Amino acid sequence: MTDGEPREPGEILIVTGMSGAGRSTAANALEDLDWYVVDNLPPQMLKPLLDLSELAGESLPRVAVVVDVRGRDLFSELPQAMSALREGRQIRVLFLDASDEVLVRRFEAVRRPHPLQGDGTILDGIRRERARLGQVREGADVIIDTSALNIHQLATRVAELYSEEGAARHTVTLMSFGFKYGLPPDADLVVDMRFLPNPFWNPELRSLTGEDEAVRAFVLAQTGASEFLEAYASALRPVLEGYQRENKSHSVVAVGCTGGKHRSVVMARELAARVSDVAGVAVRVKDRDLGRE
Repeated sequence: MTDGEPREPGEILIVTGMSGAGRSTAANALEDLDWYVVDNLPPQMLKPLLDLSELAGESLPRVAVVVDVRGRDLFSELPQAMSALREGRQIRVLFLDASDEVLVRRFEAVRRPHPLQGDGTILDGIRRERARLGQVREGADVIIDTSALNIHQLATRVAELYSEEGAARHTVTLMSFGFKYGLPPDADLVVDMRFLPNPFWNPELRSLTGEDEAVRAFVLAQTGASEFLEAYASALRPVLEGYQRENKSHSVVAVGCTGGKHRSVVMARELAARVSDVAGVAVRVKDRDLGRE
């Protein structure tokens, strides 16, 4: 693209709704999906932000803007701003809602006043906010009632709605390591390959690594190697699917042997190949100790 060519404008999502209904959770989920998130933006700043996103082009492909009553009197201009902006751009609006009873419980749990409470009660603030948001709610593209959702369920719902088609919702790293150098501190699951014979004691394989075909063939030919791979991959699949449902975006499966050079390197790659087709999961392989002497 040359400087003189027009840039394709990116997606714009306005996130709004009732205080306590989960706007922060939705914003965090969108950020994890690689949206550029702007929090607590006055409605008057929407137009400059859209102009900036057009100039940025692919640098800001998806922008989410959290707009709510924290903007005080400025918030009243949101319906007019949305109508004006929609004349020139495709803008989507996500509205988060919950029952009055649930919102009251949430505010009481965090021991914070409602932003519109003033000298009244939490319920007074909620009712004032509903009156202000009526027109905005009517114009929303998507309304999510979070009354019965926890933060993980809400984040999962947002991911279902706004992740790019085919985009990974969870990344798992299969990390080979050597037990003699200590456990990886960021490991979620640890697998021990020391039940297999060590290629180190084979003079022809000692100087090689698990990246070499001779070592791979040796390791996979050992009794129990294939059975372990199939059984563990089968057990790992529902774990990776469950991580997605619980909105856990990253995990590390640490695959260890004595020095992190032979068995763990082979088996980490073999496990990665066997779970690479799990829907919504990106699989990576990392060798922590392969270069150590």
